[in-house]
Amino acid sequence: MRLVTFTHSGSTRLGRLEGDEIVDLGGSSLPVSLLALLEAGPDALASAGSADGPRVALPEARLEAPIARPPKILAVGLNYADHVAEAGMETPKVPMIFNKQSTAVVGPFDPIHRPKVSHLLDYEGELAVVIGKRCRHVPRDRAHEVIAGYMVSNDVSVRDWQLRVPTFTMGKSFDTHCPLGPALVTVDEIGGSPSGLGLLTTVNGEERQRSNTKELIFDCFDLVEHLSTAFTLEPGDVISTGTCGGVGGAMKPPKWLVPGDVVRVEFDGLGAIENSVIEEPEDTVVI
Repeated sequence: MRLVTFTHSGSTRLGRLEGDEIVDLGGSSLPVSLLALLEAGPDALASAGSADGPRVALPEARLEAPIARPPKILAVGLNYADHVAEAGMETPKVPMIFNKQSTAVVGPFDPIHRPKVSHLLDYEGELAVVIGKRCRHVPRDRAHEVIAGYMVSNDVSVRDWQLRVPTFTMGKSFDTHCPLGPALVTVDEIGGSPSGLGLLTTVNGEERQRSNTKELIFDCFDLVEHLSTAFTLEPGDVISTGTCGGVGGAMKPPKWLVPGDVVRVEFDGLGAIENSVIEEPEDTVVI
């Protein structure tokens, strides 16, 4: 099942993507948003697979971020060996965790802002895990039970702001710097395990990143076990699992994103997100 949040005819609704059509679930008895659907529990999620509704042609709708404001966005640094090497770092012995703020989330085809305060803008194609059940102290062999599905993510990064302090949070959390989508793909769609999904990131059609989730140092189930040791994971939480080698900042010379660039991140079985880079608009100044 591929669940989407879409805007059509002036309203934003929950839908199920089937080929080139969206089954509009907005008029059903289901919760009105994907986050509310996940919070309602596994039975509600299963019901979304059989619920019927009017059909909307995909080109006539605007796909939004499946979850507009995840309760938590937990991201992982240095989780592919080739990215560790290009960064000149040592392989972490435990997952390196940082936060992205939920206000960074935008839709799968929305623009990315190059911020006013820095031109060191970079991309990071990543697999995103979406939690489906409230949980704590989840053993690795049961981690699959608490995952609702997967999405494509771009962990957009402002490198000078990221690296000036150890926590990364500021440089990872600028507005528009967490595109998500195009759909929440449920676990059954990919055979239960996300291992073996191919990743491709391009900029203006030029290949920049190519890898596979089997190359993750700490896989999705490791991350659920590790994170849930410390705190409760909740429905709608997003875990962005880290990027592979090929980021622009590691190239010689660096290839930073500039206005007009188009970044596409694609995973086998999950679809693709594609975001254009624009200058941060003047109207972002709000006092």
